[in-house]
Amino acid sequence: MQAKPAAWGAIGGAVALAIIGFSWGGWVTGGNAAQAASDSAKTAVVSVLAPICAVQFHAQVDAAGKLAELKALSSYERSDFVEKGGWATMPGSEAPMKGVAYACVEILTTDA
Repeated sequence: MQAKPAAWGAIGGAVALAIIGFSWGGWVTGGNAAQAASDSAKTAVVSVLAPICAVQFHAQVDAAGKLAELKALSSYERSDFVEKGGWATMPGSEAPMKGVAYACVEILTTDA
């Protein structure tokens, strides 16, 4: 008969440990960890490709004119302008990676 209270205590302790661990202990599920890793990888790739986009932009013949044209656009139109110009598309790729054009615009508009 004494085993039942001990079993219930162990079950209650396990539940409390799980609640505390996931709430305050920093524990995450496998899905959340995978999502965090994926987001981190995408951020890292964008941070590497955005400067290449800026170099490709500055390498064009009329870079100063295009930069003035870019700065004249509203902020929500700028990344589309960079994507359509092809500067956010990396060599060997057919399309720009999501986020590269936006990060490239940030570099272009703060550099000059």
